[in-house]
Amino acid sequence: MNLKFRHKVFLAFLLNSLIIGISIPLIVRFYSERNFENYVKKVEAERITRIVDELVREYGTNGNWDSVSRDPWLWFEMRHVGPSEDPRTGMPGPPGFPPPSASIEGKIELPPPIGPGPPHPGPYSPARPLGGPGHPESPHHHERLDGDRAVAPIALFDAEKRPLTPGGLASPDGYRLVPIEADSRLIGWLGVKKHERPTHHLDVEFLKQQSQAFYATGAFALIFAVLVTFALSRHLLAPVKELEKGARLLSLRRFDTRISVKSTDELGRLAAEFNAMAEALERHQQTQQQWLVDISHELRTPLAILRGEIEAMQDGVRKVGRQGLDSLHFEVLHLSRIVGDLHDLCLIESWSSRVEQEAVDLPEILMETLESFKTRLERRGIMIDADATVQNRVLVLADAGRLTQLFSNLLENTLRYATAPGVLKIRLEVRPEDTIVGFEDSGPGVPEESLPLIFDRLYRVDRARSREHGGSGLGLAICKSIVESFGGNIEASNSPEGGLKISMTFPRYLGLGS
Repeated sequence: MNLKFRHKVFLAFLLNSLIIGISIPLIVRFYSERNFENYVKKVEAERITRIVDELVREYGTNGNWDSVSRDPWLWFEMRHVGPSEDPRTGMPGPPGFPPPSASIEGKIELPPPIGPGPPHPGPYSPARPLGGPGHPESPHHHERLDGDRAVAPIALFDAEKRPLTPGGLASPDGYRLVPIEADSRLIGWLGVKKHERPTHHLDVEFLKQQSQAFYATGAFALIFAVLVTFALSRHLLAPVKELEKGARLLSLRRFDTRISVKSTDELGRLAAEFNAMAEALERHQQTQQQWLVDISHELRTPLAILRGEIEAMQDGVRKVGRQGLDSLHFEVLHLSRIVGDLHDLCLIESWSSRVEQEAVDLPEILMETLESFKTRLERRGIMIDADATVQNRVLVLADAGRLTQLFSNLLENTLRYATAPGVLKIRLEVRPEDTIVGFEDSGPGVPEESLPLIFDRLYRVDRARSREHGGSGLGLAICKSIVESFGGNIEASNSPEGGLKISMTFPRYLGLGS
């Protein structure tokens, strides 16, 4: 089954809510029943302790169990003593009423005597009819019939575990026996009916009501969880739907698409990154369009001149002579230079040029390039002022051919635009992690507003002057691409002496031999 992402998120939240909504009522019900059973057992233990205390007192008065075995009403009254009642009267006990005492093993010890208690009713007489089993006034009214036997919840046994309860129907097998001791002597056993869960109808009804309340609470929690899950999933997935819509528009080349950022969480940061990507694509598209316009303009000018020259010769307006051929040759060279520079720029900006990088000696390549331009610079009247550190050995990770092209472009730029006579200062600053190479001519400088643009493709400070000197407008753009392909940086500024200063930073190669 192929589910959408929003459906998966909704189902995940819903499943989590269902597990929690079902688990909580079950866990609470389990622990409520368990705690209630413990509470019932504690109340029962306290009641049994008071019954044992009264039995010990009764046994101490008579020295035997005859009064209990012969008088069902006395046994009935003893069984139904509350946890805070006087065992003889059933009323709250007087101040100082002795609490029950039990040993660690669960044996009930005889409390200290507190004097004779109020007399209990005498043995059975016709004035106190017992009625049959189940009669409201019968001592067996609260007993449960098991077949033909009455199974009492509490029974009394002597020291030999013989039943002493009225009727003598009880068997010790179905009871949990509590020893009854007087003066450290075993005088009998009190049997408590064994049961694992509450059996009284009020206890069962209470637990039933509690379970219904837990289930109703769980059902309400589930309904509420479904509603909250639906609303929460819609809220969380709203940015995802926006991103999906934005990505679809970008695929249609709608680079002006933006997503509103409404949060600072991961989805908000993702939306911000999407907007940055869309902005970069839009800028790239604009640059590409401008790039095509500039190239077409650069190529159209020499092509128009070539066409005019050739058509003039064809029409006989201009003779086919050396002057005309030289003009045609100049334009062809200009076209070749533009095409060559464009080709170099594409190669440099592609990843293919980076695979050829290796550790090369930067000052050595610089000095070799200066030596090849030495004669042209001297004829132009430009002197070279190279720093002594240029003679040092400094390794950088680069391509030797591209480094030569970089320095050649800078020296060609100096030959074309520097005022003659002039001076070209070359400085080399070696630092622990990088190396700075500086080219600074004696002038003229560049207007401040043009400094950030001189590395752009086909940008010329003075188009007429640049064409006069044969420049294509790509030389400094190529220099920037070369330096950045080596992980470096290039900047332009006006020197205090009034000339143009080009500063290039190259990361040093810190491998073996550096």
